[in-house]
Amino acid sequence: MLSIRPATVADLETVVALRLALLREERDSPIYGRVRSDAVRRARQLYRAQLASRNEVTFLADADGAPVGILRCVESTGSPLLEPDRYAYVSSVYVVPAARRTGIVHALLDQGAQWCRGRALTEMRLHSAAGSETANAAWDALGFTVVEHLRVRQVPAQSSKRATPARASASARTTPPAPVAASASDARRGRRGDAARTPSRPSIQR
Repeated sequence: MLSIRPATVADLETVVALRLALLREERDSPIYGRVRSDAVRRARQLYRAQLASRNEVTFLADADGAPVGILRCVESTGSPLLEPDRYAYVSSVYVVPAARRTGIVHALLDQGAQWCRGRALTEMRLHSAAGSETANAAWDALGFTVVEHLRVRQVPAQSSKRATPARASASARTTPPAPVAASASDARRGRRGDAARTPSRPSIQR
């Protein structure tokens, strides 16, 4: 028999085991595959604080008394410029392999939605791994749509050699640039001021 319940600090070791099992399954991910050597110690400290928080909940799925799944919901603050001002962030969704495709994620998500309604949260958001077709198909079937992509770029190391600026020729130093006739479009841009020539700012930070 399947039951869904909120986890407490007394469930810490179960939460650690399930969430680290999820990380191990993501070992090929360019982000989640970089697990620290002392992850267990760090996880106990982090998850204990999360289980004690009033702004989030972790649900455990038990089948015949054994833990088989987990889902975490966090009440999160949105951008002050956008609606809604609060939403539920869903993370750490995991079901043990032997219990998959039995509706456990659906049951966990239903409990998460009930928790959201109790807090007047009208939207749930999550991140999913781009390379997992099975997981993404499941989220599609559960009503989640893709609205943006998370991209990663490593910062290149600084080169020890610095390029030497080329010297300007004598003619370049003494000869002023030739005047360029302004077109009608140039004139219109001039009336709008420098803002028309300034590159657009990045999108709103979340």
